[in-house]
Amino acid sequence: MASLSASISCRPPRVALGEAGEATGRSHFPPSRRSLPSPLPRSRARRVGVVPSHRRRDLSKTIHASVTDVTVDMAAEEVQLPKGETWSVHKFGGTCVGNSQRIKNVANIIMKDDSERKLVVVSAMSKVTDMMYDLIDKAQSRDDTYVFALDNVLEKHRSTALDLLEGNDLANFLSQLDGDISNLKAMLRAIYIAGHATESFTDFVVGHGELWSAQLLSSVIKKNGVDCKWMDTREVLIVSPTNSNQVDPDFPASEQKLEKWYSQNPSKTIIATGFIASTPYNIPTTLKRDGSDFSAAIMGSLLRAGQVTIWTDVDGVYSADPRKVGEAVILKTLSYQEAWEMSYFGANVLHPRTIIPVMRYDIPIVIRNIFNLSAPGTKICRPSVSEDEDSHKLESYVKGFATIDNLALVNVEGTGMAGVPGTASAIFGAVKDVGANVIMISQASSEHSVCFAVPEKEVEAVAEALQSRFRQALDAGRLSKVQVISNCSILAAVGQKMASTPGVSATLFNALAKANINVRAIAQGCSEYNITVVVMREDCIRALRAVHSRFYLSRTTIAMGIIGPGLIGSTLLEQLRDQAAVLKEEFNIDLRVMGITGSRSMLLSEAGVDLSKWKELLKEEGEVANLEKFIQHVHGNGFIPNTVLVDCTADSVVAGHYYNWLRRGIHVITPNKKANSGPLDQYLKLRALQRQSYTHYFYEATVGAGLPIVSTLRGLLETGDRILRIEGIFSGTLSYIFNNFIGKRSFSEVVAEAKQAGFTEPDPRDDLSGTDVQRKVIILARESGMKLELSDIPVDNLVPEPLRTSASAEEFMEKLPQFDQEWTNKLQEAEAAGEVLRFVGVVDLLKQRGAVELRTYKKDHAFAQLSGTDNIIAFTTTRYKEQPLIVRGPGAGAQVTAGGIFSDILRLASYLGAPS
Repeated sequence: MASLSASISCRPPRVALGEAGEATGRSHFPPSRRSLPSPLPRSRARRVGVVPSHRRRDLSKTIHASVTDVTVDMAAEEVQLPKGETWSVHKFGGTCVGNSQRIKNVANIIMKDDSERKLVVVSAMSKVTDMMYDLIDKAQSRDDTYVFALDNVLEKHRSTALDLLEGNDLANFLSQLDGDISNLKAMLRAIYIAGHATESFTDFVVGHGELWSAQLLSSVIKKNGVDCKWMDTREVLIVSPTNSNQVDPDFPASEQKLEKWYSQNPSKTIIATGFIASTPYNIPTTLKRDGSDFSAAIMGSLLRAGQVTIWTDVDGVYSADPRKVGEAVILKTLSYQEAWEMSYFGANVLHPRTIIPVMRYDIPIVIRNIFNLSAPGTKICRPSVSEDEDSHKLESYVKGFATIDNLALVNVEGTGMAGVPGTASAIFGAVKDVGANVIMISQASSEHSVCFAVPEKEVEAVAEALQSRFRQALDAGRLSKVQVISNCSILAAVGQKMASTPGVSATLFNALAKANINVRAIAQGCSEYNITVVVMREDCIRALRAVHSRFYLSRTTIAMGIIGPGLIGSTLLEQLRDQAAVLKEEFNIDLRVMGITGSRSMLLSEAGVDLSKWKELLKEEGEVANLEKFIQHVHGNGFIPNTVLVDCTADSVVAGHYYNWLRRGIHVITPNKKANSGPLDQYLKLRALQRQSYTHYFYEATVGAGLPIVSTLRGLLETGDRILRIEGIFSGTLSYIFNNFIGKRSFSEVVAEAKQAGFTEPDPRDDLSGTDVQRKVIILARESGMKLELSDIPVDNLVPEPLRTSASAEEFMEKLPQFDQEWTNKLQEAEAAGEVLRFVGVVDLLKQRGAVELRTYKKDHAFAQLSGTDNIIAFTTTRYKEQPLIVRGPGAGAQVTAGGIFSDILRLASYLGAPS
């Protein structure tokens, strides 16, 4: 027996009782009393133990009135918490539980997990945490609309519950939800009146999103017949705030709390709230940035779980930011230290503190994509002995690259620094005094200079502090300068045992040198996991791509067949000739052109065509063109395992062979638009085969020549973005014409000028008809998921109708001036409105339509700012809604088109040979 006394002014004791007298994971008190911050230290708020069932109803009445000399019996027997690898921990972020269907998907994943015991950590539904913070902001600002914003929160969860639950489960949840909302309304009203919210009140408010999502998911799982309990982790996790952005878990206290909670709520499936916890004084708090990941890691540590799985919306950890490096690959494994280093340097892995709890017990973390269950993800764990001993592969030691932008270098230099104790301490003491964060430090062994990187927004304060601190030394000449180098970025190479592996640093700096990148500072720690360089911001992406390519491009040989040695094909062959030696020597990529064929003759070679004289060889040794014989020769050799056909024609007959080539294991790269803009059923058949097979079909140059239009679109779609609209100027020829059709110039004069410069087809009507733009629009529409035929895309034909049947291009050009006045009228009308004429293609996903039209745009519009043959494409998506994502650059010309094809060839090489 235990006799406990508590003052009525103290926080009510929390008793784990349900309404039916059974132990639950929540206190028996109303929400307004259950979770409010305690005004007194924990030592003054005593707790009441669990009482026998026959006395619980009477006791609950007593508690609601007052608590004085309450005597209770301890439970006769408590269930002990099992620990070990029988537990698996899952964490689902807000995107994963963003709506009712996704919550169902999460429930299915949990129920299919064959682990003996499961603990699932969930975040608030997507956007809810932001909505809750917005409530606080509005209330503090005395903005009355917080009431309506709270109604939106209520409606989001009410509608989700109506989709998911029924009967008593639905009624209980809605009742609890209404009670919570009422309490929040009262609290927000108090904040509104005070004009201020304490940190603990803010944490209490924002934590409700996790409470609701955990209850919803738990109810869905129980609805499917699985015994399940939900956990308010504020009753279990005890943390001590260290600053405004960090907390330290109290593992012993949390372990005791968890054991007690489990003894009252034994279950093999537990749904726990992420992000929220309590202080040692039972005051609600949060785990700050990436708090739900941290919650999962802590719970995994407390349970000694076999694995912690972080479910997200990407397939795993990439070798580099895929938005910056299109060839980035998913890493199968990372060590704890590698993941730690990459996350510190901005990679989208995990917050460094998330890794600490699981490292204590060697618990692996797996990053998986909830939207692509077939992807195995990335496993973060302690490397095995065999991996440590695998020293013959350079790639095993360089896992990934990450960057940090918007930095500045501060260089403190002077002969008076050498051998003077305390100089570095004084420097960084001054930096600490202004609250700046030092990202990287580099000091020469001569002690003549110390340089370090800080966020650019903090560098001015740092420089002023150093100037003040060392004013006497600067005046006396002991220090020569405090120099600031702005507009810098950090590039970090991360991998296991890099420092002790010969050649890693040399390879890294060689790649930067080849890309003509100047390195401003270098840091390499003795931990062997990181090599860091500082480069100028404008060089950062180029540097990232250079080093990534050097370590990840394939070490393989590819047999190539070039179809169509016309303007684009011959330009590509020249580019291959110029780069062949560099690719082979520096990147170990051996691209062997085994054959070149035109419509009349072809050249075949057993060892690879000499590209320095391919034209002469085609004339002297060429044979009658035979496409099937050509394919057999290129693909049928016995010593090169990989084959790619590069179709540089605009021939629909050649495009008709793509399907069979891919089926035979032949990769296809092309700027030919005919296959992707042809009959819809053939396009769908081709794409289905592409997805099912291990052969690659790349066609970046079909839309934007050398511009990354298709890859940008795919990147947006694959990362879960939703395309709303694509609008752009897709024709370099028509871009040139309307960029120069200004003032008093006539339309026919500009067209003649474009033809003379070689920008148009031999017959300008091929450009002016808009058919080329129409094909590009249908390609993008289909890539976006629209099932349209080419004929579904209406086109504004710019060729005057009487001239569409002219016998020749010369006759067309002679008669075109007759229609100049019509064009002049259109131009003058646009200019009078402060607008310009532009010929654009549009893909409207909301209206499920596409069009090719002559439109007008205001002179400050991005489409009005073009020059030459530039193309520009604007992607409006759910992420880029207010400000569309713009891709702009040269959209015509053999050099850029061949460059786009070459880029696809190198991407293929990377895919075929990148290390796993």
